[in-house]
Amino acid sequence: MTRYVFPLGFAFLAGSLLLWRRAYGWVITKSIFREGIYVLGAGEYARSVVQVIESRKDLGMEVRGWEGILSTKEERLQGATQTIARLNTMPQLINRIIVAMEDRRGELPVRELLALRLRGVPVEEAGSFLERLSGTIQLDGLRPSSFLFSEGFRIKPSQQLTRRLVSFLVAAIGLLLFLPFFPLVVLAMCVASKGPIFFRQTRVGLGGKNFTVYKFRSMVQDAEAGGAKWAQQNDPRVTGFGRFMRKTRVDEIPQLWNVLRGDMGLVGPRPERPEFVPWLSEQLPYYDLRHMIRPGLTGWAQVRFKYGATLEDSREKLQYDLYYVKHMSLGLDLLIMFETIKTILRRRGAQ
Repeated sequence: MTRYVFPLGFAFLAGSLLLWRRAYGWVITKSIFREGIYVLGAGEYARSVVQVIESRKDLGMEVRGWEGILSTKEERLQGATQTIARLNTMPQLINRIIVAMEDRRGELPVRELLALRLRGVPVEEAGSFLERLSGTIQLDGLRPSSFLFSEGFRIKPSQQLTRRLVSFLVAAIGLLLFLPFFPLVVLAMCVASKGPIFFRQTRVGLGGKNFTVYKFRSMVQDAEAGGAKWAQQNDPRVTGFGRFMRKTRVDEIPQLWNVLRGDMGLVGPRPERPEFVPWLSEQLPYYDLRHMIRPGLTGWAQVRFKYGATLEDSREKLQYDLYYVKHMSLGLDLLIMFETIKTILRRRGAQ
């Protein structure tokens, strides 16, 4: 009888999960069970918040009102004041207010909002709401005060020491485990194309200092003789075996030596090339905040976003990197490592 325990348990668990997902999907479609949201704002920023909520049916939220697009400051202030005053008379229709004003000076009905807040209706700033929802820090509307008064962005020496020790031990173990496979990789690379085994490249690390990163060469020799450029989809410079190494991340293994040396950590923003950093720093606000911590073999942007090869992609990745720097913790590192393993097994993300 005991031999049937595992299959019966597995069948029961799988059935329970499917039943729960069906039940949850049915519940959140009913208006009575959905959280009523009022988006306080009268511009494109407020519209974007409304669109995010309406596109995510799984959130269990329903937008029950917002100002629309109003042109003048007086119209926006009058509309917001009248709306909040009306909500104070019937707060049961709204469970949460999201403040999505592009400029709150002279437009935010503080007294009316406070009265509603004291009646038990949560009031949340749109930036914090979108950050929690998307796992990014939105660059639009981001101000220096967001860093000055935020709970995150605290680089604790004890935390950095722990991360350094863990990275060192994991890198040492990883290199030892890979050692028996090293001759096979070298042989396959020699058969695929002529050239050196290792590829050396300058990257920008902690504090904006340059260091040399090591990888197995996955491109043809002298692939960048014409100058530095980002990798592309189906890059013709990549060799056949190099493409396999990139998909399986074997080409990244020599970077464990960089981790041992302290140039990098296991988790953190991916290090960028010095040829691109000045330009990206000029185009993207707060880009240099990525250099507050050691770069990593993998990062939050790598497991949540595709490979970036444009300025817009770099902007999107920066929003993930800033989120990681703000919320950096052992739990988040473990989640990123788990997602990285899933990405490698599915052979996604590499160029």
